Amino acid sequence: MIDTHAHLDGCDEPAAFLVERARAVGVSRIITIGTGIPSCHAALAIAAAEEGVYAAVGIDPHQAGGPEAARVDELVELLRHRRAVAVGETGLDYFHDLAPRPVQRELFDRQLEIAAAAGVAVVIHTRDADADTAAALAGFPGTVILHCFSVPGLLDVAIERGYYVSFAGNVTYPKAVELREAAAAVPGDRILAETDSPYLAPQPLRGKRNEPANVLHTLAVLAEARRDDIALLEQAIDRNATAAFGLPPS
Repeated sequence: MIDTHAHLDGCDEPAAFLVERARAVGVSRIITIGTGIPSCHAALAIAAAEEGVYAAVGIDPHQAGGPEAARVDELVELLRHRRAVAVGETGLDYFHDLAPRPVQRELFDRQLEIAAAAGVAVVIHTRDADADTAAALAGFPGTVILHCFSVPGLLDVAIERGYYVSFAGNVTYPKAVELREAAAAVPGDRILAETDSPYLAPQPLRGKRNEPANVLHTLAVLAEARRDDIALLEQAIDRNATAAFGLPPS
């Protein structure tokens, strides 16, 4: 099994401990995500040190109005690292609105350009920005991964364009009926699972710090929602992640 989105550099334990516990329950691969240039360096260092860990490098929309945005071109060099597999997370966040929307879009567009030039996937963060996110991605020629999918308004666009759709622990919450319906509708060759560690612990562990080992709880709920055999869904997600991120076979 693979956790396609974790913030190992943002957890309050050494990454090695989290990776070891993940391996113990069969989670053999993890994509750790950068959210700014220092975070990207930390993610790449973890990926270099831990077998089965890879990194996405990006600057999230919350930082679009600050000094991090001016460093966006540093991602070009970071992507040359042997463990770098995607740009992200990047996108638009009109819910928190921590940066002006025009500069969010400018930063997002530049990261899409960098990903396209490098031939790697983009990992998308989007909140309350469905239309603008869809518009920004319309001209992107590469692989798109909608991380922590919680915007059913983008589901039709995602399916039509062949985006990968990744579900986190919030799909397990009792009130997340619409999310489980969305999970049931995603084609089997486009579904992914993640933890978004240390956030969004699944329902059995809600309120605690999340970690990659807990992706198995999300997998179980996805299998139930889709009426899939859990082992077959696990294999499908592993294949999908391998294709989406260009990973070596597990």
